Amino acid sequence: MLLAGRRLDNIGLALEQRGGSPAGYMPVDIYDSWMRCIALGLDMRQPPPPEFVNPATLRQEQQRCSLVRGLALAEMHTLHQQISGSNFMVAFASAEGLLLDIIGDRSFRDASDAAGIRPGALWTERHCGTNGLGTAAHLKRPVAVHGDQHFFPRYNNLTCVAAPIFAPDGELTGILDASSDCLSRQTHTQALVGMAATQIENGLFREYHRGNILIAFHNRGEYLHTLSAGLLAIDEDGGILAANRAARVLLHGLPAAAGRHFADVFRTNFNRFVDEGRRSERQSLEDDVGSQFVATIENTRQFPMLSQPRVPAPQPQPAIEFVSADPAIAAIVRQVENAAARRMPILVRGETGTGKEQLARHAHAASRRSGSFVPVNCAALPDSLIEAELFGYAEGSFTGARKGGSTGLFKEADGGTLFLDEIGDMPVSLQAVLLRFLDDWTVRPVGGAKRKVDVQLVSATNADLDESIAKGRFRADLLFRLNTLEVTLPPLRARSDFADIARHVMSRIDPSARLTPGAIERLAELEWHGNIRQLRNVLSRLSLAEQGGLIGEAAVKTALGDLAAKRLSAGVPSGGGLKRGLRDLQRAQLLSAYAEAGNNVSKAARRLGVSRNMIYRALREPD
Repeated sequence: MLLAGRRLDNIGLALEQRGGSPAGYMPVDIYDSWMRCIALGLDMRQPPPPEFVNPATLRQEQQRCSLVRGLALAEMHTLHQQISGSNFMVAFASAEGLLLDIIGDRSFRDASDAAGIRPGALWTERHCGTNGLGTAAHLKRPVAVHGDQHFFPRYNNLTCVAAPIFAPDGELTGILDASSDCLSRQTHTQALVGMAATQIENGLFREYHRGNILIAFHNRGEYLHTLSAGLLAIDEDGGILAANRAARVLLHGLPAAAGRHFADVFRTNFNRFVDEGRRSERQSLEDDVGSQFVATIENTRQFPMLSQPRVPAPQPQPAIEFVSADPAIAAIVRQVENAAARRMPILVRGETGTGKEQLARHAHAASRRSGSFVPVNCAALPDSLIEAELFGYAEGSFTGARKGGSTGLFKEADGGTLFLDEIGDMPVSLQAVLLRFLDDWTVRPVGGAKRKVDVQLVSATNADLDESIAKGRFRADLLFRLNTLEVTLPPLRARSDFADIARHVMSRIDPSARLTPGAIERLAELEWHGNIRQLRNVLSRLSLAEQGGLIGEAAVKTALGDLAAKRLSAGVPSGGGLKRGLRDLQRAQLLSAYAEAGNNVSKAARRLGVSRNMIYRALREPD
């Protein structure tokens, strides 16, 4: 939106001092921000030096914001994958404009150090003039600041897109920002940042109200589990506790505010609605003016029922093997447990080694299904046999079919859980067959008679399925059926419960071994591009070297030093420091596997158990 008719006379002098001339018009939000900067006494010619809080204050603020920060980090990694390229950065700041976390391309991080774009920096308008983070914090709405719209010329090479994040009580709780150099900006970035902010807000809503009845609803069923779904938190008497922004839009004009009652908004009887929610995943909901919605109660197992139970009371939940001390991970685990209890298809995204299969196994345990957990690596099955392996085949149905045929993995998982790992690598031809199965849960063996099965389906991928859909490698309609619940596991470096994970993994490797706080602190300094899988390998090496007992910081230094020494013995310098030495060794292993696989990226990634992106990054890095 342009400031029609308003000349920039008030800031003309400032522009002249800057060495430029007024463009005549600029967006209203930018103009108003410049006026605020002038009122604060800021001088374009003399920007103040970057201001940072001390490390103790930074850690304190990161801890204070641990819940929203954990949710934000998971979204930041997804967002960075969506917009990554040359000179991109995603940042999260507190409501006060304090940078808490940054994920960025190395080229951007190196170039931005001098500009003060790092955790601990203050990015309010008072400190940095007109900028995405500071201006969004002031306006409390999304904003984009491009090039010379920044008040200080030192930031003229940047495009910043920022969106505020609000807590369920309506208070500003953080700012999400995606920045790039002006040449690298992408037109869809603002929409992606807004979607990520909404995802964080919905995560906060569910966490704040996980002890209450949570209702998701939309007037179109296919949008029930999307960002556009309305969320209502209701107490056991039907009192409305909170509504998210989407709910307020869908119920516009109706009294859906805290303090009102379910009956003030909906014609549907509350007790009957809750009772039906225990038996059915979806049901209809009619508001007071006759609008029809599809609705679901997300957490029926977490509160006492209002009417006489018609099914046995739920048994205590199984012990969680999946470490979830990080609040964001705990929220993911609860969502997965609720979905598994209702046989909803689950899609788990995340980098290789983040624990997708472990989460799938926990979903199977939480479902209390009596059948088996059957894992399938879609990338490892030959294209010509994958349909027969999954759905089975009759004897003699094709050349090489074993005597007696095969029941297939879907039938093997009947009554249990089928885990489809690397779902993004499933051939397009088979995706149509899987989609048909999800329509009626009927297995059609090759050359055999069809039969119904009862399967909990959990899928996982480290691929960008949206990109695969755009390139025709994955069906959009299949994704909508697989991700009734979709969660993203953040990488190990973004989790706040690293110490708990390290202790848990070590206890599984060697119950007699113990890691000292110093050892854990040293391990936490590494970037862990291979995530928990890489951590397990390093801890296994430590346990062999120490043979049980207490493992201290010195042992960790020695082990990592040995890795760096191996790198040096190969004739390649480690480049300074244990972290760099380990990174160089990792790159050497990636390149070696790539060469051994005949320069086939996918084959090398499967051989090492890493994502293809890691191979590509290793190939792009300069020698």
